[in-house]
Amino acid sequence: MLLSSSASIVIAFLMGIAGVGFVVWQLQRVMAYDQGNDVMREIGKAIQDGASAFLAREYRVIAIFVAIVATIITIFLQWQTAFSFIAGAIASAGAGYLGMYVAVRSNTRTAAAASRGLHEGLRVAFGSGAIMGMSVVSFSLIGMSLLYFFFNSDPNYLSYITGFGFGASSIALFARVGGGIYTKAADVGADLVGKVEKGIPEDDPRNPAVIADNVGDNVGDVAGMGADLFESYSGSIIAAATLGAALGKANTAAFIGLPFLIAAVGVVSSLFGIYMVIGKERDESDVARAIANNSLLTKTIYFLNQYVAKVNENASLEDLLTALRRSVWGASVVILGLSLFAVLLSGMHFNYWLAIVVGLIAGNAIAYATEYFTAYTEKPTLAIAKATQTGAATTIIQGFAVGMMSTALPVLITAFAILLSIWLGFKADGSLAAGLYAVALAGVGMLSTLGVTLATDAYGPVADNAGGIAEMSKLPKEVRHRTDALDSLGNTTAATGKGFAIGSAALTALGLIAAYVSAAKIGNLDLLGPTMLPGLLIGAMMPYLFSALTMMAVGKAAHEIVLEVRRQFHEIPGLMDGTGKPDYKACVGISTESALKEMIIPGTLAVVAPIIVGHVLGKEALAGLLVGTLISGFLLAVMMANSGGAWDNAKKFIETGEYGGKGSEPHKAAVVGDTVGDPFKDTSGPALNILIKLMTIVSLVFAGSFGTGWLHF
Repeated sequence: MLLSSSASIVIAFLMGIAGVGFVVWQLQRVMAYDQGNDVMREIGKAIQDGASAFLAREYRVIAIFVAIVATIITIFLQWQTAFSFIAGAIASAGAGYLGMYVAVRSNTRTAAAASRGLHEGLRVAFGSGAIMGMSVVSFSLIGMSLLYFFFNSDPNYLSYITGFGFGASSIALFARVGGGIYTKAADVGADLVGKVEKGIPEDDPRNPAVIADNVGDNVGDVAGMGADLFESYSGSIIAAATLGAALGKANTAAFIGLPFLIAAVGVVSSLFGIYMVIGKERDESDVARAIANNSLLTKTIYFLNQYVAKVNENASLEDLLTALRRSVWGASVVILGLSLFAVLLSGMHFNYWLAIVVGLIAGNAIAYATEYFTAYTEKPTLAIAKATQTGAATTIIQGFAVGMMSTALPVLITAFAILLSIWLGFKADGSLAAGLYAVALAGVGMLSTLGVTLATDAYGPVADNAGGIAEMSKLPKEVRHRTDALDSLGNTTAATGKGFAIGSAALTALGLIAAYVSAAKIGNLDLLGPTMLPGLLIGAMMPYLFSALTMMAVGKAAHEIVLEVRRQFHEIPGLMDGTGKPDYKACVGISTESALKEMIIPGTLAVVAPIIVGHVLGKEALAGLLVGTLISGFLLAVMMANSGGAWDNAKKFIETGEYGGKGSEPHKAAVVGDTVGDPFKDTSGPALNILIKLMTIVSLVFAGSFGTGWLHF
């Protein structure tokens, strides 16, 4: 008997509940670790207070925006869409807050664990990242499943559920932009005065901006990244389900239910991948149990534990990177088998499983292309490090060139994935609409292992903060070496995570654009039509305008931080020689105020622009706007993320002792390059993912209200 859409969504709901169960269990496990000495606890408490205060104030501002937009949706559309919009905002905010809550409490625990061993530190940091990853997928599945059953009796239920994606996107944009401005303002300010002007180490407790920098790692790279991928994950499912419903096939229910079912089995695969890193320590009694109990499950768990324990013994950085890679590979292998079963159980054509495979392979390919252009063991980043010998200018020129060159592979991979997916869908059901459904399904496949891929990304900021806490609490040098190793590993996984996020954003946005064209009842799009080309141009301009606003926001906030840090070094007696105490709260306050003030205009622009273009120029022009934003935003995001990551790792390469090491002229040039790259890779670049998706989901939600436009011909 084939599964109905209701049965598929029940399974998705139950897997969401299972994911929440894992989150609760893992939260207890992480919180049980030792927090270290009193100094570490005091520093950790300061970071916790700063992060909580910022997120609480940010969410209050966002709540006002959510209330206004929900009211507008209720008046001009339906209360059901407004209800879904609020639900999506709450679910996204909840996942982001939980991830941040765990991250700021794992910093000290990771530093303490690193004193016992490299893998022990990874276990704690990755465990906290796993909570973020599973919270995102679980909250999304539970939220959308409940909305499905709440509205299922209404034939327009799918259009209502698009509001969930709109709410998630709104939270994501403000969280990413606000958190990104906060973290990079503090980071840039701390580096320019501390490392460049004063010549003191990173995370030195004498630097007044160091606590703000540590707070920013959590609110930007944990809460912000979590919200970003929450909306990608939700948006990919919504796009596929909406396109499936529009096909008008006899088995429409199967087309709607399949993306939910793929996401559900993705939870199982993610749990498998996570267990490969955080599985329990070796226990010899497991041997006896494995022999006595001849079941396949017991033997599988035993051998997994043996693998984890083996990695734990004398683990090197390469061992840990291999462990993280194998966790993602393991999850990918599991999802291939489970998704095939899901496709067959839904009675769908075999080609749709191949589309899922295409998305999964494309996501991993983009991630590894990103790693090549950002890892300091590879030629592109080494070329930037070499350029530091002739100053900051050549460092920046080379970094820009690397970023621009790095766009080629992700674009070719994505283009090939789109073409292949469309061909597979067309061969399956004989229509372009089926091909676009296959593209959306490829996006679901790419994000199906998000629980574990996000864990490999979210652990990085925890490891980074653990290093700062080790430095500030004066732990033994070997502890700092271990946390630096974990941080370096985190930079690699974060860079690949950004590439993965950008690629998934492109496929998700394409699926949403196709859903918008269907919902707006647009026939053929004429590229040379009177409104189409202006729409394309305006859309291509949007990412540049958005990036300019966010980068100028970082510059303004960093300027204030620099002045404050200089003031404290000048006015506080004994600060430089370590006898004076810096005022950390002043820098935290400046970063908070600046981020909240500067995030409003970029965030509002992303919501308002599609509505204005849709009403003034018409629905065809809006389709052009979305296509233009997708193309230029995709390229700009890849360039900024990769050039920023490469500048950062070129600096870290020099800090290993190359080209004179820390304090040398090449190191100073590398710090300047890294400073330029900070807002590239952690503010503007990642926020472009959300801009692309938010504009498409806004267009989809309001699709029925757009006509020929006020300036039609």
